[in-house]
Amino acid sequence: MTRFLDPMNRPSLSPPSLRHPAEWEPHSACWLAFPRLPEEWPGYFEAACGEFAQLCRGIADCDPVTGQPRGERLNILVFDQSVRQRAEQYLAGLPVYYHLCPYDDIWLRDTAPIFVQKAGKAPQRSDRPSSLSQPPSSLPSEVQDLAVRFCFNGWGSKYDFPHDVHLAQALVQMTHLPSQTVQLVAEGGALESDGQGTCLTTRQCLLNPNRNPGITEAEINSRLQAGLGYQKIIWLDQGLINDHTDGHIDTLARFVCPGVVMVMEARTAQDPNAAVLKQIARQLSQAQDAQGRMLQLVTLPSPGPIRDGTGDILPASYLNFYIANTCVLVPTYESPFDAPAIAAIQACFPTRRVIGLSARALITGGGAFHCITQQQP
Repeated sequence: MTRFLDPMNRPSLSPPSLRHPAEWEPHSACWLAFPRLPEEWPGYFEAACGEFAQLCRGIADCDPVTGQPRGERLNILVFDQSVRQRAEQYLAGLPVYYHLCPYDDIWLRDTAPIFVQKAGKAPQRSDRPSSLSQPPSSLPSEVQDLAVRFCFNGWGSKYDFPHDVHLAQALVQMTHLPSQTVQLVAEGGALESDGQGTCLTTRQCLLNPNRNPGITEAEINSRLQAGLGYQKIIWLDQGLINDHTDGHIDTLARFVCPGVVMVMEARTAQDPNAAVLKQIARQLSQAQDAQGRMLQLVTLPSPGPIRDGTGDILPASYLNFYIANTCVLVPTYESPFDAPAIAAIQACFPTRRVIGLSARALITGGGAFHCITQQQP
C-alpha cells in the first residue's frame, strides 16, 4: 500500500543551491489575473468569472466567523479600472490585493515567473503579508526566494498576446525579488516539481519546433538544471487531445508527495485519451526520481469525453488541481467521475480538505485551476 508522507514536510536545502519547491509546501501568496476577454470563453464568460471567484474563495479559505483568511494571500491582476470593478463584484467579501497590470489572458501558471529558493541570506521582506495563519518555514533561515522567467511565445506562436510576453518581468518588479531568465521557450504548466530535485515534463511541449527548434533534450536538461535546480528530469511523450499547450504536464501527472505520482486512467471505452494515459502510466512506472526511488503511481479516473458547445473534445483533467495552503481545489466537469476523482485525491492529502469546484466554463478556454494560479513561497 502506498504511504503518503506529511505534505507539509520540507526537505533541507542541499546542492545544487536552487530548489523548486513542491506545491504542497507553504505559500505566502497566490497570483491570479481576473478574466477580461469574453472572446476567450464565447458563451461562457460570465460563468467562467463565477468559477474564478469560487476558486479564489477556496484559496483564501476565510474563517466564517471572523472573515480572516486561513489560506493564502490573493494577489489578483486587473487590466484597468473597469476590470477591477468587475472583479470587486465577483470577489466581494474577500481580502484581495489588486494590482493594476497589462495582461492578455489569465493563464498565470504559464506567463508568471516560477518562484524558487536559493541558498543565501534572505533579505528582510517588508511586503510579506503578516496576517496569514501560516506556520514558520522549516527551511534554513539563509534561504531567499528567486523569480525565474522563461521566454514566452504564446504557446508556440498560436496566440498573439503582447502583454503576456512581458508579464513575468512585470511580476518580478511587483515582488521586488531577484530574478534570472532561463533561455528556453517554456511555460510553468510544462514543469512539475517534487521539491526534491525531480521534474516531470513532456517532449511534445519543450522539444516542439514551435518553441525550441534545434535545441536537444540534453541541452534543455542542462538549462533547466541550471535555472531551477533540478537534478533529474523525467520526460513523457504526448499530452491530451486538443491541448493547445502541446502537452502540459499539469494535466497528465502530478506529484502528491515525494516519490509518488498521480495519473489518470480511462474508465470508458469512449475516452479519447485512453491510449495516451496508458502510455504515461507505463513510462512513469519505470522511472526513478532524483533520490533514486522508483516512482509509485496512484490513479484516479479520467473525466472521459468533455466537449464544448460545438462538440469538440476539451483537454479536461482532474489533475489540474491547485494545492492551496489549507485545501486542494479540484476542477469538476459534470462528469460521473467527478466524485470518484475527488475521493482519490482526498486519500493523497489527508491533512487538507479536498474540494471539488466546477470548471466546466473555464475549460472551454483551454484550462482549469492549476493553469490560472501561480504560488509564491
